[in-house]
Amino acid sequence: MGTVVLTMKASVIEMFLVLLVTGIHSNKEMTKKIKRLKFNVPQINCDVKAGKIINPEFIVKCPAGCQDPKYHVYGTDVYASYSSVCGAAVHSGVLDNSGGKILVRKVAGQSGYKGSYSNGVQSLSLPRWRESFIVSESKPQKGVTYPSALTYSSSKSPAAKAGETTKAYERPSVPGTTSQPVTLTQVLAVTTAEASHTTLPKPSPSAASTTSSARPQPVGHRSREMDLWSTPTYTSSQNRPGANPGVQRQDSSGAAFQKPVGADVSLGFVPKEELSTQSLEPVSLGDPNCKVDLSFLIDGSSSIGKRRFRIQKQFLADIAQALDIGPAGPLMGVVQYGDNPATHFNLRTHTNSRDLKTAIEKITQRGGLANAGRAISFVTKNFFSKANGNRGGSPNVAVVLVDGWPTDKVEEASRLARESGINIFFITIEGAVENEKQYVLEPNFVNKAVCRTNGFYSFHVQSWFGLHKTLQPLVKRVCDTERLACSKTCLNSADIGFVIDGSSSVGTGNFRTVLQFVANLSREFEISDTDTRVGAVQYTYEQRLEFGFDKYSSKADVLNAIKRVGYWSGGTSTGAAISYALEQLFQKSKPNKRKLMILITDGRSYDDVRIPALAAHLKGVITYAVGVAWAAQEELEVIATHPARDHSFFADDFDNLYQYVPRIIRNICTEFNSQPRN
Repeated sequence: MGTVVLTMKASVIEMFLVLLVTGIHSNKEMTKKIKRLKFNVPQINCDVKAGKIINPEFIVKCPAGCQDPKYHVYGTDVYASYSSVCGAAVHSGVLDNSGGKILVRKVAGQSGYKGSYSNGVQSLSLPRWRESFIVSESKPQKGVTYPSALTYSSSKSPAAKAGETTKAYERPSVPGTTSQPVTLTQVLAVTTAEASHTTLPKPSPSAASTTSSARPQPVGHRSREMDLWSTPTYTSSQNRPGANPGVQRQDSSGAAFQKPVGADVSLGFVPKEELSTQSLEPVSLGDPNCKVDLSFLIDGSSSIGKRRFRIQKQFLADIAQALDIGPAGPLMGVVQYGDNPATHFNLRTHTNSRDLKTAIEKITQRGGLANAGRAISFVTKNFFSKANGNRGGSPNVAVVLVDGWPTDKVEEASRLARESGINIFFITIEGAVENEKQYVLEPNFVNKAVCRTNGFYSFHVQSWFGLHKTLQPLVKRVCDTERLACSKTCLNSADIGFVIDGSSSVGTGNFRTVLQFVANLSREFEISDTDTRVGAVQYTYEQRLEFGFDKYSSKADVLNAIKRVGYWSGGTSTGAAISYALEQLFQKSKPNKRKLMILITDGRSYDDVRIPALAAHLKGVITYAVGVAWAAQEELEVIATHPARDHSFFADDFDNLYQYVPRIIRNICTEFNSQPRN
């Protein structure tokens, strides 16, 4: 019996061992098969920025041709996420222009990114960015699973359509903008007629009729029931074919206000402008810690209704009180927009808070459409002038209040305003709900308009009852002059170093022409110790510092100093001159200034220019090379910042130098304005 049991146990053990070996063999086969499975690598286009891809680590395939300078790259080795992924891969040397696979890993944002020229790609410098990435060869890390499909920050995959670059912005949380129940005091102030307030959506201008008669009402709409604790909201509408969408709001009496079409209201000041009242009481000179020039663009469109317009005026009066208006502090003017904008009062009309509040109370509603874009253009061209009280040294700020959404486009008008140095803030109240978005002419209009898209310049309020909650945050922000980034323009934020060839071949007469060219360029900039500063170096075989950045703090002094520069005469050592300028001029440049070197020469250098030029590029100095007569074109291109076509110029004669002044200024400003608005 014992022998039988032992035999059975042996058989079981033998069967178990056979199954175990078979299983191990099967697992090995399976592992081999899995290893043989090819990883599906997603493909992206050259213009895709790392910031559009949500995945923290991924492998992608880049196409050929990403070396093109139109695909911007910011940084060296560690790149800002605003950069082209594939462009950065070429710049880093991981790929060449034929494309291929790369591994991308997101890392923290940097306080600064240094531009450099590498592998045929010129990367740009950037002060700071919220997120970075690094690129390496596409060798998968052990234990890391890489996505076979990327997750993008917008609904469309950028790989789906060549050249399409969309951006999804995350609306920041702003204190005090959430909808809350109305207090008992507010409820008592709201009549039953106001509580039953309903609205219809604003149309686009293209849908407007050309007559001033009332528009046909839309066929069918849903209404929202409201009790005393809710706030007024929009209703949606469905239009029958060929019908224009009606636009109306009801005032406190329940009467509907329809937006008139074709109203020809002249631009300029509102008739019978209210003047400052005189008083024997002492008034404040203003808060010196908030010396800004402010324009409020208020929504006077018909759709806003009388009650909302009164809330808007009260908000302005409270702002005027909180700011402590005065000649030594903030100054404030008001522009109302409807079909057309008009100035109620400019910066010099009222110079204390009391008079300003009195004038605000007397503002009457204009009616019409809500053409905020036209109002922004008007303010850019007319409001911030010396005649209207603009003080020059104070930041210009425009705060735009919008009920719902504008009836025209704001993007282009806002770009021109920003380039003029105007810091644009937007306050939007009661935006479009889902079924009203079809009526919004320009989706994401706030981010297209504001000075920066980082949330600092925009507020969204769910209800007009919540508008007062933005008062303190807004006052704090407009007074924070250090953060008013759009005060910095291409003309007031640079250290410009002129490097002037004084060699024998130039001659005395031509040297004076060169100095005139330098003066003409300098004249275009806003020069002071806090704005653009100018310095100059003259060179032959040797180098001489004519004057440094900190020597003169006014345009008149700089122009006189240029006039006094004496002609030296000698050889042409351009490479040594660039090195000298880096050490003697740009070493003393302020950290927050753009560094521009403008070199003028009439011949080929006796020494090598490549290494000094590369050193300038690595230090973030944007170099413009201007050649005359016998200057070598290929040498100019080496000296100039990439792309050379935008930074190198050649004049066949000294007398033709003046023709290049507008083009150089335009290129300087284009490059400045192309920087991302985060």
